[in-house]
Amino acid sequence: MPAFKDHAADRRFQQMFADADGTEHPVWAEYAVRGRARVILHVEAHPALRGSGAAGRFMQALAEHARAEGLILIPHCSYAVAWLKRHPEYEDVVGA
Repeated sequence: MPAFKDHAADRRFQQMFADADGTEHPVWAEYAVRGRARVILHVEAHPALRGSGAAGRFMQALAEHARAEGLILIPHCSYAVAWLKRHPEYEDVVGA
């Protein structure tokens, strides 16, 4: 799986994925910081990746990153809210 990165200075998580032609494009989440919590404001996939499952793989990497770093995710983005509800195995990293 491609490297998941936290661009803390930009308050942006990002991961690159290849499209059907092998060209790499980003999936990213913009966030706000509240202590050890990260408020997920917006998740977006490059248009070439839409429908490929890349955003879901990104969300899994984001949840794993949060778990490894002891972070709590507070989803405000509708996609992040829906994805985390569909994946109760990550309820330990979800805050209100």
